[in-house]
Amino acid sequence: MGLPVCDTAQDRTRICSDASSVFSGMIHLGDSVCVFKKNIYMCVVTPPAGRELPPICPNVRLKHQHQHRITVDNLPPEVRARFATDPVMPLRTKTVKEFQEDIERATVSGDWKHVHDFYLTTFGSFLELNAAFKKDANPPFNTIEDSGINTKFINAVYDALSLTPPDAQRAVLKGIINSLLREWKGRRTKDDLRAYFILVQNPQCTSPATYVIYAHLLRQIAALAEADHYFLMHWFKKLSQKRFKQLVERLHLFISTRLFPVKAEELPPMAKCSWWIPSATKVLSLLNAANIISSTPILPFVDFYNPTLDHTDFMEDYRIWQTQGNSTRFTFCQFAFILSTVVKKAVIQKDSEQQMISMARQSLVDKVSRRQRVDMSLLFLNIKVRRLQLVSDSMDELTRNRADLKKKLKVSFVGEAGLDMGGLTKEWFLLLIRQIFHTDYGMFTFFNDSHCHWFSSWKCDNFSEFRLVGVLMGLAVYNSITLDISFPPCVYKKLLTPPVVPCDLDLPVGMATLTLDDLQQVMPDLSHGLAELLSYEGNVEEDFCTTFQVSQEELGVIKSYNLKPGGDKIPVTNQNRKEYVQLYVDFLLNKSIYRQFTTFYYGFHSVCASDALMLLRPEEVEILVCGSPNLDMSSLQKAAQYEGYSKTDPTIRAFWDVVLGFPLKFQKRLLHFSTGSDRVPVGGMADLNFKISKIDTSTEWLPISHTCFNQICLPPYKNKKELKQKLTIAISNAEGFGLE
Repeated sequence: MGLPVCDTAQDRTRICSDASSVFSGMIHLGDSVCVFKKNIYMCVVTPPAGRELPPICPNVRLKHQHQHRITVDNLPPEVRARFATDPVMPLRTKTVKEFQEDIERATVSGDWKHVHDFYLTTFGSFLELNAAFKKDANPPFNTIEDSGINTKFINAVYDALSLTPPDAQRAVLKGIINSLLREWKGRRTKDDLRAYFILVQNPQCTSPATYVIYAHLLRQIAALAEADHYFLMHWFKKLSQKRFKQLVERLHLFISTRLFPVKAEELPPMAKCSWWIPSATKVLSLLNAANIISSTPILPFVDFYNPTLDHTDFMEDYRIWQTQGNSTRFTFCQFAFILSTVVKKAVIQKDSEQQMISMARQSLVDKVSRRQRVDMSLLFLNIKVRRLQLVSDSMDELTRNRADLKKKLKVSFVGEAGLDMGGLTKEWFLLLIRQIFHTDYGMFTFFNDSHCHWFSSWKCDNFSEFRLVGVLMGLAVYNSITLDISFPPCVYKKLLTPPVVPCDLDLPVGMATLTLDDLQQVMPDLSHGLAELLSYEGNVEEDFCTTFQVSQEELGVIKSYNLKPGGDKIPVTNQNRKEYVQLYVDFLLNKSIYRQFTTFYYGFHSVCASDALMLLRPEEVEILVCGSPNLDMSSLQKAAQYEGYSKTDPTIRAFWDVVLGFPLKFQKRLLHFSTGSDRVPVGGMADLNFKISKIDTSTEWLPISHTCFNQICLPPYKNKKELKQKLTIAISNAEGFGLE
């Protein structure tokens, strides 16, 4: 990311300069002295004897790397300063109980000097931090599994900080400044990492008054070597969920406040601290990585979204990222985990709109250049189908209009006087998906125990119908339509493997690295059996009598396949059972359906090909395709708009009483009746723009809907019983226009 390293005299001077907004006068920081006088900020740092002086500017290190380096030993005697060559770790033996007793005594007596001195000393240097919080001063604890830090003690010290007088709290901040100034040496030790690990948990870093110090701390952490980040990442994942979440929220607050400060004068000008947000985002990425590698995610991935970024110029950020790729210029797209699904959907939509406009413009130019009559229908992807031949007609239309897939979709049903303003498109998707995924159709198998569909493994000469499903999913994302598809999450992992279609069409696609956990989401019983095989304590070869050959049913015929060459002659043993399970999972989820999925993959990407797909997690692709199945009718009630009614009218009150009392099945039918889909879009119920309008007709009439406008029209029914009866009839018979 090209973050600047806070390891120069200039940086330390900047810390002192920035910190002047927090402290004034003279602060003695051990071997460093910061003098703030008449807005002139000087930082005099006395380095250890025999060590190199920090470079005067970043380029000095490069210019003199082959020359004789200046050290303290080369300086004249009059400018040398005494410093202990080998600092000795102070002996600090205070326990959590003793510290808490100190706090209790100070609270009762009002004498906080002892506590104040503890905070001032402890946070005065990295050495003191390690002395106070290390479990044992002697062992190095140089492993990723154990930071060597007494986490319970850190929590007690930080939890008590808010109870202490202001001078004790200022002592901590002064100590942190001192620590950041002193620890300038190039190569970081594990004790340095422990100090950063301790300091970044400081709860004081939630106020703009402390953000200058916090920013410099984040800058130094962000500039650490990759190996150091690896250690921190693993230490972060050991934190409790509460502490981990506090760290994440603190960083989000810092980024949001820097972007949109409540009081601009509280923070330095953006031009002078452009490195603040990149530093914070990189540290946040360490926490995100820790969350990913944790055996069970500590937080849902949505907790790493920063909603503030929804209000920034994310399209400009996307364009910079597209054009500059992995350049040193910071963009949020480099850290896509921080961008909400709302932002990513908007990016894909904008990208899609630009492609639609480009395709339509090209069609117009071609017509004009050939002196042909311009028909406005050429601006759209026009699909005309018969209900009774829905699948075959749809395949023919999509094949015939393959060059127009990136145009705006318009659907019409033969013999029906419906003008597609969005509603017919939604219905076409719904009916087509239902028919294709029906078990009688044979393309997909439905597993009752996992409630999901999976690709049938039967072999044939033509897989074009799988391409149709891929195209449908691509068109749904491209046209912002949600589909009722029950694929397991691993399908979306495969769909992003790779996220951009490779130039070499001979390269395999969809061959994701999948595990027993992925199989659990498709075939839970088989997954459970394989897990028992892995944990079996007896003799696997004698008791299971299994080889590296598996069998499966295809169109009523049992067929056998070797998981590796000669697999039928290789027994599964205690030694090779892990290999067997991995090969079996790979066979079931990748190899046995490779042709089917490859065709499906290319169908999806033929419509949805975009750099924006690289920003998405598999879970986010699923949300874009399917929306959310979790209906919250209370949210829909809050977001509803009214025309001819007000929310206090008896008809409206009766409507919501009925709807909120419906079982989930009927709530989905209502949503489908009024919007053309029973799924919730990415932005939630509020994004539906749901409207209830009044029609002055007889109360004998059923409710009417305009799915293209997400609108339902209600006559002024006399009572709740009548409204419920009419509404139930309407939503139970909501497909088609009844015109053959």
